[in-house]
Amino acid sequence: MNSIWKSGIYGLIIGDATGVPVEFSTREEREKNPIKDMTGYGTYNQPEGTWSDDSSMALATLTSIKDKGKIDYKDIMDRFHDWCMYGEYTPFGEVFDIGIATSRAVMKYSNGAKPLESGGKTEWDNGNGSLMRILPVCLYLFEQQKSLNISDDEVIDMVHNCSALTHAHIRSKLACGIYYFLVRSVLRECGELTERLQIGIDNAFEYYGKNNENELGNYNRLISLSQFKNIPKELIKSTGYVVYTLEAAIWCLINTSSYKEAVLKAVNLGDDTDTIAAVTGGLAGLYYTYDKIPASWRAKVQKKDWIDSLLKA
Repeated sequence: MNSIWKSGIYGLIIGDATGVPVEFSTREEREKNPIKDMTGYGTYNQPEGTWSDDSSMALATLTSIKDKGKIDYKDIMDRFHDWCMYGEYTPFGEVFDIGIATSRAVMKYSNGAKPLESGGKTEWDNGNGSLMRILPVCLYLFEQQKSLNISDDEVIDMVHNCSALTHAHIRSKLACGIYYFLVRSVLRECGELTERLQIGIDNAFEYYGKNNENELGNYNRLISLSQFKNIPKELIKSTGYVVYTLEAAIWCLINTSSYKEAVLKAVNLGDDTDTIAAVTGGLAGLYYTYDKIPASWRAKVQKKDWIDSLLKA
């Protein structure tokens, strides 16, 4: 695996770890006492550099892709089960944060459901639990599309299926699909970050528009990033709802000029701090690169040697 993977995966993990100590804190609390560095303890009483379910599920997915050389839905779900039940892919062998929809999907799979029939399909199953872990899928499919010239239809179908393992409603699938187009544009295009992200948004809306996807309207605030950039912070929500998470991440990216600034802005929105910072951090890592992530933050990441071994070619 190349430097792109290292930049993106560490970007996600470090964003997650920076948000963990203050997850569920209010925006008012963060405004009074903003986070300025990677800290520890807090909400879950975990040491500095401890990452949560966002990174565990991303690393489980990464490990599956690396071991299988492809996207294998059953193997990914088996690894999610091992994470949920036995603490695999965690910093200390213990799961301390897991979403309701994700837990329900893993239990459904454990009781015999097929991988693609495990995720919830209702309006209430649109948390950010698939978006937060989709980056390894996006990176793998970006490389596959680049080398094998596979179609957008094939790529997005696999992205949607990977979402459906835990979150099968079309709104969650769309968030993951949009994220794929954002990842691709950050890696493929030239120019400033906002320009690249706008190309990704344009490509996503063009693709889903051709497919007459009615749910796309939920993401209409993102159509023009030059306008979205100027939306005041009080109109950016930072809960676990997948639409708000994607919006918050993009807002943080286009209103900052470094990895550190983007992640800290995400964390200081409050509420679902770890996931919003993870989603932000993945894209920020890809754009700014691993070397531009603060060295002190990189050094604090728990189980760094193991993560490095996963990211080796």
